[in-house]
Amino acid sequence: MMPAAHGEEPALRLGDSGYFEAPAANVLVFSNWYDGLFADSKISGVEIIQQDRRIATNGDVRLSATPGQWDAIGRMIERKVDARTGTIEAVLEYPEHDFRYIIRAVPRGADLLLTVELPRALPAALVGKAGLNLEFLPSAYYHNAFMVDGKAGAFPRYPASAMVRTPERNPASGRSDGPGAEPLPLTQGSDIVLAPSDAARRVRLRSQTPIALYDGRNQAQNGWFVLRSLLPAGKTGVVVQWTLSPTSAPGWLRPPSIGHSQLGYTPGQAKVATIEIDRADTRRAQAQLLRVEPSGQEVPVLSGTPAEAGDYLRYRYLRFDFSAVRAPGLYRLAYGDSKTAPFRIAQDLFADAWHPTLDVYFPVAMDHVTVNEAYRVWHGESHKDDARQAPLNHEHIDLYAQGPTTDTRFKPGEHIPGLNIGGWYDAGDYDIRTQTQYAVIRSMVRSWEGFGLDRDTMSVDGATRRVEIHVPDGQPDLLQQIRHGTLQLAAQFDAVGHAIHGIVEPDVGQYTHLGDAVTKTDGKIYDPALKPYEVKGDRSGTPDDRWAFTSRSSALNFGSIAALAAASRALKTLDPALSAKALAIATRVWAQEQSHPPYVFQHGNTTGGPLEAEQFAAAVQLLKTTRDKRYAAQIEALWPSVSKFFGFQAALATEALPFMPPSYRTAMEPLVRQWAAQSDKIAAANPYGVPISEGGWAGNEGVIDYGLAAYALHKAFPAIVKPDAVFRSIDYLLGNHPGSDISFVSAVGARSKEVAYGTNRADFSFIAGGVVPGALIIKPDFPENHEDWPFFWGQNEYVISAGAGFIELANAAHELANAER
Repeated sequence: MMPAAHGEEPALRLGDSGYFEAPAANVLVFSNWYDGLFADSKISGVEIIQQDRRIATNGDVRLSATPGQWDAIGRMIERKVDARTGTIEAVLEYPEHDFRYIIRAVPRGADLLLTVELPRALPAALVGKAGLNLEFLPSAYYHNAFMVDGKAGAFPRYPASAMVRTPERNPASGRSDGPGAEPLPLTQGSDIVLAPSDAARRVRLRSQTPIALYDGRNQAQNGWFVLRSLLPAGKTGVVVQWTLSPTSAPGWLRPPSIGHSQLGYTPGQAKVATIEIDRADTRRAQAQLLRVEPSGQEVPVLSGTPAEAGDYLRYRYLRFDFSAVRAPGLYRLAYGDSKTAPFRIAQDLFADAWHPTLDVYFPVAMDHVTVNEAYRVWHGESHKDDARQAPLNHEHIDLYAQGPTTDTRFKPGEHIPGLNIGGWYDAGDYDIRTQTQYAVIRSMVRSWEGFGLDRDTMSVDGATRRVEIHVPDGQPDLLQQIRHGTLQLAAQFDAVGHAIHGIVEPDVGQYTHLGDAVTKTDGKIYDPALKPYEVKGDRSGTPDDRWAFTSRSSALNFGSIAALAAASRALKTLDPALSAKALAIATRVWAQEQSHPPYVFQHGNTTGGPLEAEQFAAAVQLLKTTRDKRYAAQIEALWPSVSKFFGFQAALATEALPFMPPSYRTAMEPLVRQWAAQSDKIAAANPYGVPISEGGWAGNEGVIDYGLAAYALHKAFPAIVKPDAVFRSIDYLLGNHPGSDISFVSAVGARSKEVAYGTNRADFSFIAGGVVPGALIIKPDFPENHEDWPFFWGQNEYVISAGAGFIELANAAHELANAER
């Protein structure tokens, strides 16, 4: 055994928050659980946080050396925290293998003993497969080294370890056919020290059972470095014991983070910086607002001791209010040794904040077209071979499922013509999720009707299916985007007579595709009569075509009706024929839905929202478009149900006000007052004054929705709802949030997301104007958003509905700011 990699360390102790603590070091033991929707999201098991950075996760028994997102995961049976003994124990199982195990964490001074205990011997089928793993974040160990039993090694900047061919292919390998391949260890031993010269990343692991170090990036770009000990065959009781030594740092204090809008502020809005500090930091510095002069001189214009704002999560908060400063100019904030990037105070601050989202992000997201930007081709004409009918009784990846019938005239596997048009890539992946598509169309119509956004920097050639970014064509870009989404929704009704769940890759190998979407399929319609890779004309024997999931859902129909009815208003001038067609589909399908009981097929988040809410949306949009009193009657009939979840429907409900009798407004007013009271509670619940989600997907879309609801209600009921929440919401998105001060909108603000989960995430890059989910709360108290690792989808994945919502929110803020002049 080599000597300890560091000197005497403070003891690890079980804290009140249910994890092990030492100065600047925490070890969580199953405080978080694998994402139930999207499997392994690198947030579970044993996790290590050192100097305010989570560097390790997924300490658990796994069935492969470098498991991917879709690999098997143990099921949690019970987690026990014993405050008396200071230990944590988790009981888990793989029920399909009748395999149960116990992971126990026991502090021993500065170390943590991690053991795997088996009540029964390892099943024969898992011998050589089951092992205790602990995964380490690759970006935390770039440019760093390790030592194994005293022998030095270096972490590879790019995966280059040896591989072994295997008869079975890992489904998450990014390949749909061919043999398998698994990485061999970089090294192995009994005493491993990671980053011995870097206290923020140094971790030591010792065991009598050999520990191997693997590089999971050989298997997938989102793989991690993995330390792993195989479980032995034929043994019970404690079968593996690791001594885990994190590195504490007595006296270390997290540097303050000055939460503020990276874009800046308008003269009249509230301007409050939220200063996030270590709870152990008893120092109180002066906060300053500095005006930046052309000479480079920074002149203090306001100084003061920030006000105490209490504790939230694991930090303490201070507030520095500089609302009194209204003079336009360039400014910075300072607190102690911390200083922000420059930001503006300007009356027109929000006038162009949304331009990157409309100019770049949405064109890049357009499916079924080639998208070019100057010297760069973002992607070719993708998915020309859309789409095949999904198989029956099939539960698919990404929350898609097909029921016992197709509900179409097509047989399972048969090509459905006409679906290869319009629509956007849903998020960082490439599927067309109908529920998101219609949400985006409705949001864009609101922006068109509410703000008249006629910006033109994109050209669209429908005949050649080619889009050019930064090339005007005389047509408003927003309308062209509305048309593009409407074409896909209309195509669904043309093809099968109803809205479908969406169109998605047929297997995990394709789903994990990174790069140009045109290379994901061969663009030719699958013909089972041809051999794999054989091509004849526009047909091929390669079954790479995406699948259409078509089980009928009335909720999806109503949601699509709402979008089509709204789009018909917006497109009257740009595309009169599509405008008329959209309205004809909407009115026809509405009538059909009234003639039978609702179709209630539900699965995941791809089959529509609550039925009454979707029907209400359809009725509101049809009323706005047609002024037909039948839809007003439906709104009144649905109101008792919709009013029960008014908070989610508040903005939509206001859209109907001009077309409804006075009694509708009267019925709404008490709910608006309740909303305002609840908004006040939200504002007081955390230092940022917005609803912060603590689920497995960070909550920026909820913040956007909150801001837009406040805007709509303020416009409709100005005496009841103040506009403050609109500005708090956009400030949050642009940097005034926990964990850091980065803008969550790429290329908007001085310092914004430059490493995100877009279709170009393998390049550790970004797409201008994309909006990420934001600060994810790692339970119980650690806000996280990685700027060095794009593959955390719950923190970093762009979603088109967030982009559309940001366009709305930025314009709402611009309107309000100028109304208050």
